[in-house]
Amino acid sequence: MKLICIGRNYTEHIKELENEKPTEPVIFIKPDTAVLLKKQPFFIPDFSDDVHHEVEILVKINKVGKYIDKKFAHKYYEEIGLGIDFTARDLQSKLKEKGLPWEKAKSFDGAAVIGNWLPVNEIDDINNIEFSLKKNDNIVQKGNTSHMLWKIDEIIEYVSKYFTLKIGDIIFTGTPSGVGKVIANDKLNGFIGTKEMFSITVK
Repeated sequence: MKLICIGRNYTEHIKELENEKPTEPVIFIKPDTAVLLKKQPFFIPDFSDDVHHEVEILVKINKVGKYIDKKFAHKYYEEIGLGIDFTARDLQSKLKEKGLPWEKAKSFDGAAVIGNWLPVNEIDDINNIEFSLKKNDNIVQKGNTSHMLWKIDEIIEYVSKYFTLKIGDIIFTGTPSGVGKVIANDKLNGFIGTKEMFSITVK
């Protein structure tokens, strides 16, 4: 299983981090060791003082595919989920300044939260999914897939040019604005609509 992540896919998030708007999807990969184990807390790593939450809609691939045309992309997933791409922002900033890869800031152990899954056939419109993140019962991030620069099927088409997609691979589709620092004892709850998809504690 590989985790394929899309960066800079929501305009307001690009603005809040003062990044340049990309002309094509930004891709990075997390290893399976980045997945936070179920029912485990998230431990802030000792190499960062500024870890941020980034809530994202997830797509689970259900069959092998390469060079997938957008019009056939919907055949390659049956479930939609929600997760967090934890980011050591201080480390990422240092790496970006030097033009170096982000993996140390994005792919460390526990940096990928994968919540519950919903069947696609229970979702009215894949391109109009409302989702949110609460931190200590306060909504800190709200998003809708209608605001994506690249929609889910377009992402699958693009990613599959470079990487063969395999059963069980998960695509993180990007985060909306509102990312922020987590501290010990924070409680994070993610929602698709009103349905809770995950609940984790920060240590």
